[in-house]
Amino acid sequence: MSDLLLTESVAPKVRLIKLNRPEQLNAITADLCEALHNELQRVAKDRSCRVIVLTGEGRGFCAGLDLRGYGQAPDNDGSDAARDHFANQEHMSRLILRLRATPQPVIAAVNGPAAGFGLALALASDIRYAARSAVFRAVFVNIGLSNCDMGTSWLLPRLIGASRSHELMLTGRRVDAEEAERIGLVADVVEDERLAERALEAAEQIAGWAPWGIRLTKQGMWSALEIPAQQTAVEYEDRQQIMALHGQATSEAVSAFLEKRTASFAD
Repeated sequence: MSDLLLTESVAPKVRLIKLNRPEQLNAITADLCEALHNELQRVAKDRSCRVIVLTGEGRGFCAGLDLRGYGQAPDNDGSDAARDHFANQEHMSRLILRLRATPQPVIAAVNGPAAGFGLALALASDIRYAARSAVFRAVFVNIGLSNCDMGTSWLLPRLIGASRSHELMLTGRRVDAEEAERIGLVADVVEDERLAERALEAAEQIAGWAPWGIRLTKQGMWSALEIPAQQTAVEYEDRQQIMALHGQATSEAVSAFLEKRTASFAD
């Protein structure tokens, strides 16, 4: 495990992943991005992990790219500048796709600035909770680039609507935690010292349900954002439900209900 990431099991079935560049507000470099790729890929295969909490060490969630230098994606050799730049771009953007592809729900505990790439990490998570000190901002325009980057142009309108998204993307202004909650960007805002507790509370709720049903729900919710017709969505749901019936979860849930006990679901 890279020292750029801190990971631990903070509760049964719950894995904490913490970006660990606090002096730079956890700004992203190629090494940190690669560490996140590797850890998410590893955790995706760990069926004993049912929920992931993603946060930052120190007083920031992720302030975006490290403007002092990103570094190089794996396999860049310096022989072709255009190819290397494109590889760097894909190295970053595919991490956003990996968050969606990770079967476990990801809860972003936003503990400070979430700007640029940090905003994208929060948007690509399944649930967002914010500390009172959290700030959200699309900042690629600050360095002369398009704010449509790292999936933000797709994710943000689906979370808060097109009208607000256009305003935030074109002005590049800061959004504090209270506004983020009001516009639906985050599910809850708590005092800074309660953020970890709030994220863990939700994680434990999720971890208590049947993991196969939760994984199908995450997959289904993201897929529904791309399905254009209600009938197609319903047909997709029908197939998911039949898939969910194959296994022990349903019989265990029914037995636990009838016996008035807490259900115990296998990994």
